Amino acid sequence: MMRPPHISVAPMMDWTDRHYRAFMRTITTQTLLYTEMITATAIIYGDRDHLLGFDRSEHPLALQLGGDDPAQLAEAVRIASDYGYDEFNLNVGCPSDRVQNGHFGACLMARPERVAQIVDAMSRVTDRPVTVKHRIGIDGRESYEDMLAFVDQVAAAGVSRFTVHARIAVLGGLSPKENRSVPPLRYDDVYRLKRERPSLWIEINGGIRDHRQIAGHLEQVDAVMLGRAAYEHPYLFADVDQRYFFAPDAVPSRQEIVERYSEYCAAAEASGVKPRRLVQHVLGLFAGRPGARAWKRELSGKLSDHNARQLMAAAIKRVPEHVRRERPIVTTAAA
Repeated sequence: MMRPPHISVAPMMDWTDRHYRAFMRTITTQTLLYTEMITATAIIYGDRDHLLGFDRSEHPLALQLGGDDPAQLAEAVRIASDYGYDEFNLNVGCPSDRVQNGHFGACLMARPERVAQIVDAMSRVTDRPVTVKHRIGIDGRESYEDMLAFVDQVAAAGVSRFTVHARIAVLGGLSPKENRSVPPLRYDDVYRLKRERPSLWIEINGGIRDHRQIAGHLEQVDAVMLGRAAYEHPYLFADVDQRYFFAPDAVPSRQEIVERYSEYCAAAEASGVKPRRLVQHVLGLFAGRPGARAWKRELSGKLSDHNARQLMAAAIKRVPEHVRRERPIVTTAAA
């Protein structure tokens, strides 16, 4: 990857699996996608092909890793390098109790020297970029100065790309879901980080829902990461390639996306994948448009009697034809 993409989809547990990524590749070919977070120990001791395998069409693709042991994370990167990932990303943002019990995720923001050791070890075994996704702070270390000190120490270890979730993580008293909404967004802290460290590639994450917001952030930082919006409203990405990457390909209609993904589903089911795992990712394809509820209702029933292709063929008939075939009007943005 010569230049990092300006747009990415956040790693999300139980959501951004290989089937979701295959679905997104029927919509956008340029957006950087991430795996779910995988722990270093799972890679070292688990089923590597199951955890790390992916289709070549998923590029550009980053592997997000969790852990706090430099040697284990380096070994995980060494193993995963054979699979051809474009980037290795360290999770320093997840606030869940399970992750905290493993002494990694957001709680690592209290140990910048450890993060520096980890990324140094990771970088020594790969020629791919090693990046960090983190919060603007954690409870007790909430100031901009705390974040800057963290970034400076990690950057000194060789990291030049940071994805910054613009909320602190409250490690005691809030659930992971609440940590995505209760702490206030502080976009200005991320903008200031880019101004004061212009040589670093800074990507912003948190609460971003539409192209107006994306364009506004790109005036301040290098890249934008979307999370829930990408999953709940995937058609938002239909014109991302044209808007931000100036790709010449035509914007796909939702009908075309369903046809493309149906081909993938047929192959996946032939290898034993259950229909539910495939259709769960397309429920939001018609979000906000006439027929959306009927589409979701049709896909949510009769899963034991039909394959994914049949389910989607029946469901799309419940959507008005003009909605199936409509395409957004593309306005390019100088990213």
